Amino acid sequence: MGTKEKLIERLKRLPKDFTFEEAEKLLTSLGYTKSNKGRTSGSRVLFSKSGRFPIFMHRPHPQKTLKSYLIKQLISELSKNGDILL
Repeated sequence: MGTKEKLIERLKRLPKDFTFEEAEKLLTSLGYTKSNKGRTSGSRVLFSKSGRFPIFMHRPHPQKTLKSYLIKQLISELSKNGDILL
């Protein structure tokens, strides 16, 4: 089982310690590209992939872990785009 599959399985378990860096690594391994939309984007980050709905995420600070609602939103968006199966 590769890193991508391990991250998908970890994400599906809704962990309390899933970090933004892990989410970014998963999205880039699925073919998404990251865009900050310039200096005024703040902590909002856009992940886009050709032919898919874009995924907007909030980079958490000062902690590194994602809130549970962001994890659920990420799972929902990835399954809607057909990138993961529930």
